[in-house]
Amino acid sequence: MDTIRSAVRAVVRSIAKILNRLSGGKITPAMVTYTSLLAHVLIAWLIATRHNVWAAGLLVVFGLFDVLDGELARLQGKASNAGMLLDASTDRMKETLLYIGAAYAMVATGHATWAVWAVAACGGSLIVSYVKAKGETAVAGKLPAHEVNRLFQDGLMRYEVRMAVLVAGLLINRVILAVVIIAASAWFTAFQRLMKISQSLHNVQD
Repeated sequence: MDTIRSAVRAVVRSIAKILNRLSGGKITPAMVTYTSLLAHVLIAWLIATRHNVWAAGLLVVFGLFDVLDGELARLQGKASNAGMLLDASTDRMKETLLYIGAAYAMVATGHATWAVWAVAACGGSLIVSYVKAKGETAVAGKLPAHEVNRLFQDGLMRYEVRMAVLVAGLLINRVILAVVIIAASAWFTAFQRLMKISQSLHNVQD
């Protein structure tokens, strides 16, 4: 996954340079972030109305925007804590929209009882991010930066993996299966991170 992430970042970095040059720097990272958020409203609707292939395609395209805004910020010298907050917050909003769309599709197709898994997937995904955010606060100044980085990269079901599973489920028309996998794995990942961070803090205090 780290190898794939590095390759994707290299490609998107090149795209960011071209886009920045063509626009004369007028396209800001925030514009990219908000465009991606609005696009996920459409993607959620496509999932809800079971246009799964279109949803998967757009999810891949606008998933790259999560990398593009960061690359533009670094390129334009606009990287900031405010930008990081916006990016992280809108990621959670986008993911919630997608699970709303999935839950609606399940109910509309007569699989209402399975919609609870969409709720579980949404909750688990948010908890993974919550543990990360609270963990960063808890270990700030107590552990070396490289060690903190390793702590928060751990876990099976990171954001990009969750989106990859959802895209695969959409492409093979197995959204329920994808959501169940995400739900179970996200909760496991949340506990995995929580235990590792707690142990690291315990070791520091000792």
